Amino acid sequence: MKQLFGAYAYGDGPRAGCWWDQTADIPKFPAFEQDERTDVAIIGAGFTGLVASLELARAGVRVSVIEAKQIGWGASGRNGGFCCLGGGMLEDAALDKRFGRQGRIEFRRTELAAVQFVDALVGELGLDVDRHSDGETVLAHRPKDVATLKSHAAVLRENYGVEHELIAAHALADRGLVGPFHGALTIKAGFGLNPRKYLSGLVDAAQRAGVKIYESSPVTALAREAGGWALQIGDCVLRADQVVLATNGYSSENVPDWFAGRYLPSQSNVIVTRPLSPDELDAAGWTSKQMAFDTRNLLHYFRLMPDNRFLFGMRGGVFTGARAEQRAREKARKDFEHMFPAWRAVETPHSWSGMVCLARNMLPFVGAVPDHGGLWAGMCYHGNGVAMGSYSGALLAQLVQGKQPELPYPDAIRAPLKRFELGRFRRAAMPFAYGAFMLADR
Repeated sequence: MKQLFGAYAYGDGPRAGCWWDQTADIPKFPAFEQDERTDVAIIGAGFTGLVASLELARAGVRVSVIEAKQIGWGASGRNGGFCCLGGGMLEDAALDKRFGRQGRIEFRRTELAAVQFVDALVGELGLDVDRHSDGETVLAHRPKDVATLKSHAAVLRENYGVEHELIAAHALADRGLVGPFHGALTIKAGFGLNPRKYLSGLVDAAQRAGVKIYESSPVTALAREAGGWALQIGDCVLRADQVVLATNGYSSENVPDWFAGRYLPSQSNVIVTRPLSPDELDAAGWTSKQMAFDTRNLLHYFRLMPDNRFLFGMRGGVFTGARAEQRAREKARKDFEHMFPAWRAVETPHSWSGMVCLARNMLPFVGAVPDHGGLWAGMCYHGNGVAMGSYSGALLAQLVQGKQPELPYPDAIRAPLKRFELGRFRRAAMPFAYGAFMLADR
């Protein structure tokens, strides 16, 4: 496999210290060690792959899930646990230009449908996922960003049909949202969860539905043949009528070759504190269980979890390797202390990073891979994979069966991925782009 970053990014180093690993057990699965045939092969055992497998198996389809590492090893098992609106990075004006006003609203309503899908699935499966937060709160990190929040609030009802609340700076303390913020907007859609507990529930449901799951089984080649596809896994071959690619930011450039240059992994770092005492929470003035993020381009995202551990994450890691990883963790800690100075002495024993996935057109892609009959993909969720990744899995399950999707399927997520201009050298643009974002965030 050809992957965009060095070997360190695809090893265990970045995810060492992941808090979620200590919170729920996920059974181990065997490696793929003999030739088999199935109706649908799914590459990747994260939110997209597991949900797709569950929905297909429920419909009576034979499904095999092939995971290169372990269940949830990638972004699904190491994200911030924000089930929220999002999936793309385009502003409303850009959506209007590309798809028209109605197309923009259809995409925005799909963001909401993704949150509602996870909500319904968690309820249906009876999962305890440490759910909390009444929607999400966006915090203005500069005075001028308050006007941006007001403009955003003005179109929330049109875009999503959900309730919202603008919070003035002087009222933040009463909400337990103290920090270097100048106002806030709470959007009443979304919730926080433990992603590993969610994964554990999906795995259990998929197993009970009859899905075959294989771990430690990287697919090294994918070839078209009469009647379907052949997946090379070690010395063995899995043949399938159709294949779903659910590898997102951990995809390779040549499985299939069509992926080359069409996605861009980007690092996101997370730190988690020990449980905070009531006095420590009062000292900082952050007592809210709202999941929150700020208005930076390279945003910070954070939430006080039900056990009073505080999760703090940020975008911005550009390079990979042990030293780069350490620098990124130090930067996250520095920003954490700046934003919450009362917690400068609070330990953050858990820290890790993972890859979110960006597209050139700044929108998710869910659909058929062009000119590759029977090959499907769901990817590029731009850091919002809990909701949109899960939803994409369900949507792919319907598409694979040749069904007219019952779920909303807007034009905005049907457009095939375009190549980045620099192709395999696209990483070279990241330091410059991130530098520009940092300047703009001041």
